[in-house]
Amino acid sequence: MDADAVEIRILGCLVEKQRTTPEQYPLSLNSLRLACNQATNREPVVDYDEAEIRAALDRLSRRGWVRLASGPGSRVAKYRHLLDDALGRVPSQIALLAVLMLRGPQTPGELKQRVERLYPYPSLEDVEQALEALSAAELVEKLPRRPGQSQDRWGQLLGGGEGDEAAEPPVRVQTVVSISTPLEERVALLEQQVAALQRALEER
Repeated sequence: MDADAVEIRILGCLVEKQRTTPEQYPLSLNSLRLACNQATNREPVVDYDEAEIRAALDRLSRRGWVRLASGPGSRVAKYRHLLDDALGRVPSQIALLAVLMLRGPQTPGELKQRVERLYPYPSLEDVEQALEALSAAELVEKLPRRPGQSQDRWGQLLGGGEGDEAAEPPVRVQTVVSISTPLEERVALLEQQVAALQRALEER
């Protein structure tokens, strides 16, 4: 599956808002933009505009993962996800996928804590069993542990560049710029003069 990052964020937001604020679901384009760009419970934080979201909704609609939910007489277009039917998964597993789509690869312990708002898993073992079921359906994959972690991480396979390399934070390379001071310039000039004198003496 090759959904892009915008599509993945939209799907995660639709599932999240369906579970956490059902009175506001389905979502309008503006509500979906705000949900995608919110700063909490999102990794990474993004700033998608309405044009990007509208184009991604069109692609998701063609996949059969999202559909327009407002009627012909509605003044505002609203959208809902179709993941339950499209993927053939139960709501508890869709909730795990949503958290993975919104926050990237995570350990079962992190998922157990973060999925609570969407679906209350009774135990860590239940989360692990659900992940194994999703893995068997090729919807998630197990990733290597990070240093200091006692659990493997899991990432979703619907798209958005969720591989292990994408999950790692970018390495910032700090460029050291050498700024010469007047004193350093004078020392360098004197060193050059001394070297020139030494060469002149050796040539005699």
